[in-house]
Amino acid sequence: MSPISTPVSKQVDSSIQPSEKGGLFYLREEETAALVDDELALDAARAAFSASVEAVGLDSLVVHGSEPQNRYTVKPAASATHAGVKIGTYWPGNDELGLPRHNSTLLLFDQRVGRISAVLEAGAANAYRTAAADALAVDLLARPEASTLAVFGTGHQAFFDVRAISKVRSIQQVLVVGRDHDKMARFTEALNTEGHNAVAADAESACRAADVIITVTTATVDVPPLFAAEWVRPGTHVSCMGADGPGKRELPPELLNTSRLFCDLPQQSRRVGEFQHAPVESELIMLGDVLTARAPGRTEEREITVFDSSGIGLQDLYLGLALLERKGTSL
Repeated sequence: MSPISTPVSKQVDSSIQPSEKGGLFYLREEETAALVDDELALDAARAAFSASVEAVGLDSLVVHGSEPQNRYTVKPAASATHAGVKIGTYWPGNDELGLPRHNSTLLLFDQRVGRISAVLEAGAANAYRTAAADALAVDLLARPEASTLAVFGTGHQAFFDVRAISKVRSIQQVLVVGRDHDKMARFTEALNTEGHNAVAADAESACRAADVIITVTTATVDVPPLFAAEWVRPGTHVSCMGADGPGKRELPPELLNTSRLFCDLPQQSRRVGEFQHAPVESELIMLGDVLTARAPGRTEEREITVFDSSGIGLQDLYLGLALLERKGTSL
């Protein structure tokens, strides 16, 4: 007799859907890219940040691939009804292959049976997702009349952030700051082609003119901050989107001493986000608490607000569910 026992045949519950019987719903990159837009991503972000005040905050895991410069991030999430995980990759050498540096894959679980029921390739959708967090922070924290936007960074993600923010504020001018003049020129031209009034600028003049500053770079503590704290005028909102690992830093630490600080997940922001450089006594306010009126957002016209986006898995979870809904299915 074989030492491996044969499972006893059981009658399958007819209420269980095909995906629960072992099937897998799969959306390719081309499909999710066609389904996503700024409105869907912002609605998903609102749902995710609202849920974040009740859900258990799950930290991301950042590790590197077989080569140290390559890394991937695992972002788990669980709501009251769904669970999932995003695997986000950053492979800088992809530039030479004509491929994006960033890519993302979402795995969504059926919590009743513990199986993966949907896989979504979401590289393009992830850019909308990240930009939506930025836009939500601007919508909640920037002055209503904010019209001048300074963007530090000239890469793929920065473009999506500018576009998303322009949908929540009447942006009249975009000031572009970058280290590479050729990339800065191409980025500025691309924004103008889309109808934005964009001009290249130096860091100081951009900060002194801006109502909103966003930083979308890979800057680290090995280089000076992107700008000086004294260049930021009273009433400005700052969104820092680039810090997602130990040693990452975009902002001058002095700015964090005098501003009100907001983030997606406090313990993660302290560990890998921009606020790893904030004073230990600083209060970090969850953006979800502002969204759900548990905490105030901007309280004074002249105060400086800073939002740190280290990235939460709930946003990926709700984006995935929204994409499935737009496709005409649900879990």
